[in-house]
Amino acid sequence: QVQLVESGGGSVQAGGSLRLSCAASGYTYSSYCMGWFRQAPGKEREGVAAIDSDGSTSYADSVKGRFTISKDNAKNTLYLQMNSLKPEDTAMYYCAADPWKCPDIVVVVTAKYEYNYWGQGTQVTVSS
Repeated sequence: QVQLVESGGGSVQAGGSLRLSCAASGYTYSSYCMGWFRQAPGKEREGVAAIDSDGSTSYADSVKGRFTISKDNAKNTLYLQMNSLKPEDTAMYYCAADPWKCPDIVVVVTAKYEYNYWGQGTQVTVSS
């Protein structure tokens, strides 16, 4: 059974950094599409970033140049390095995965793409 467990969230001041981790267990597929989403109270879910098993990445315009998605295949862990954080980045962050390549890595981030596997989320709070 596939499990995704996020960690690394917390409270930070504007301009600070956090690194989120998503440990995947029961997930040993050589092909994958994995990503990060976020949802703030009263707002719709927003795609943040995605990574394909061929190394392609895609980002939401709101985080380009500040966030970096990566995956350590040996540790089966997905990361999201978040720099220059802003109060508007405050949200619950979720990782998600599919056991196949992203159909269109840009669409995966920009549309309401429904992954098969989701984590429980980790809270990120950025104060001004």
